[in-house]
Order: sequence, then structure tokens, then C-alpha cells
Amino acid sequence: MPEWQVPNISILMHRFLAFLNRNALFAAILIGAVGFPFFRRFTPALPPLIFLMLFFTFCKVNPLDLRLHKWHGLALLVQVVLAIGVYFLLRVIAPFISVLQDPAIAEAAMLCFLQPTATAAPIIAGKLGGSIQNLTMYTIVSNFATVMIVPLFFPYIHPIAHFSFSVAAWLILRKVGGLLVGPFVLAWALRLLYDAWQRYKGSDKRFYLPATWAQLPFYIWAVTIVILMGDMVYTLVYTSYNVFSAIAICLSALVACLLQFRIGRVLGFRFPASSHGKDYQDVVINPATAPKTPSGISRITAGQALGQKNTTLAIWMAQTYLFPLAALGPAAYMIIQNLVNARQLRLAARGR
Repeated sequence: MPEWQVPNISILMHRFLAFLNRNALFAAILIGAVGFPFFRRFTPALPPLIFLMLFFTFCKVNPLDLRLHKWHGLALLVQVVLAIGVYFLLRVIAPFISVLQDPAIAEAAMLCFLQPTATAAPIIAGKLGGSIQNLTMYTIVSNFATVMIVPLFFPYIHPIAHFSFSVAAWLILRKVGGLLVGPFVLAWALRLLYDAWQRYKGSDKRFYLPATWAQLPFYIWAVTIVILMGDMVYTLVYTSYNVFSAIAICLSALVACLLQFRIGRVLGFRFPASSHGKDYQDVVINPATAPKTPSGISRITAGQALGQKNTTLAIWMAQTYLFPLAALGPAAYMIIQNLVNARQLRLAARGR
């Protein structure tokens, strides 16, 4: 009688994790959309989840590796120019195209470009072979540039948005700052204290995040996608709006998303970063296919920097200062960018 061979637990776990890496974002979008009445109840859990996700991400980043590069400034310039240009272009041609006469369409399209880089972007970039350090630097620059630009620009495009610069900047800074700066400072303090303790003991050990813990940000991000999808689908189901305006907004989000991913990759390839930081990437997907050249690394990094957006902040800004329907733009953008990211992860897992 043949003996049954017991499967190796480590092999099964490796295959399961590989499956999750390839399909987690697709699954998160589907689960959140189908179970929206249940999952939207967990929206209060989003801030602590995002805080933890960023804390573990920043634990992988040595602050000494954070530097500004040429593509950082170019990407920020492109982001601002496209946002302002698209808004005024749509408002100029709106009188001649009836479907574009709703001002919420121009505001939504503008937000799809102006919204800053997602705080979770370094997670995906690391898994694709990009530089976590360089993208973390751009994420900080992009988010705080938004704090300066929005209070200056919004009063000119929306009648009810006449708020003082200091009040508006403080509201947006409070929204972004705690979730962005808090985890970074805490992770940096932990690194400094650990290294100081090791030096005090006479050891040359330095702080590093074990591989098991290093994967947590990705799975925390998948959970946040489930909750965000549930909240967005609930809003779409139970809110009245003009169907044609909604379709135009969704199409503008699609164009904005694909265009920015493409422009970012071109910028990164044309102006590669001179440094990427130690352990610049998260090699769990496929280390054999991770880019080895500076232009290849920067291409992925800049693509995520310009394409992956902080849609949560943009939705809040639209609901607070603009027409409520404009929030549909970043909401649709969230779905599209996660479909793009899910496809990129699947291709990376296959070595493409």
C-alpha cells in the first residue's frame, strides 16, 4: 500500500501567499462591492488601518535614503499643470457641448489630476521593483504641495469655497498630516532608538523589519480597499445624480488614470534617479524579474507616483469645498487605479 506523502506546509504557505499577491486587489474590489451594506460600517476603522499600513511601510525606509530627484519636480509640475489646464479647458468648451455643462464634471476631472500621491503607493511600487524610498519622498512632497495649492485654487473655481488660506490649509493639513507624518516619525524614532540601544550594548546590529512583518502593509491595504469600496458603492446606490454627468465623470477618471500612469513611467525612464536606497524594493513577487537598471527602477517608481492617488483625501475635499457629485471622479479613479495595480501585480508575478 503506497504511503501518502504529507504536503510541505512551507510550500503550501508560499503558494497561498503568491496567490494572494496576484489576486488580493481584484478580490478586495469584488468583496467590497458585493458586500457594501456590511463593509461600509467599518469606515471608522480606516484611519488606524492606514496608520498601521504606513508605519510598517516606513519601517522599511531609512530616512537617510530620502532624497529629491529631478523626476520629483517634473511629476509635480505635470500634476498641477494638467489639473488646472483640464479644468479650464472643460469650462471653455462646456457651452458648446451640452453634456459637459454640469460644472461638477470639470471639478471632478481637475481633482483626478490634482489629488496627491496615495500614501499606500510605496507598497505597490516596492512589490513591482520600484524604489520605496524615492516614492516615499515624492508622496510627502505631493501631499504637502496639495496643502498649499488647494486653498489658492479652489476659491476661484467654486463660489462657496471662499475660505481663508490659513483655515483651509489647516483643515487639509490636519487630514493628511497625522496619517502621513505620524507613522513616519514613529518608525524613524523606533529605528533610532533600536540602533542606539545596540550601540550601547556594543553590537553592530542595525534595525530592519523581518520579512514576515514587511508584508503586512500590502494586506492591510487590501482590507482598506474592501471598506472603501463598500462605502463608495453604498453612496452610488443611495444618492441621486444626473446619469450623463456621472458617465462623463467616470470617463474622465479613466482617461486621467491611464494618462498619468503613462506619463509617470515616461518621466521616470527619461530622468532616472541617481540613488534608490538600500533594499529599495519588496522582492516577494518575483525577484528574478525586478528591474536592475536605474531607468527601470525609476520608470516603475514614477509611474506609481503620478498614477496612484490619495482618492480618500480627494473625495473629502470634493464633499467639503466643491459640488458633491465631483467626489464621483476620485471614487471612480480609486477603482480604476486598483484594477491597474492588480494587473501589474499579476504580470509581475508571471515575470512580465
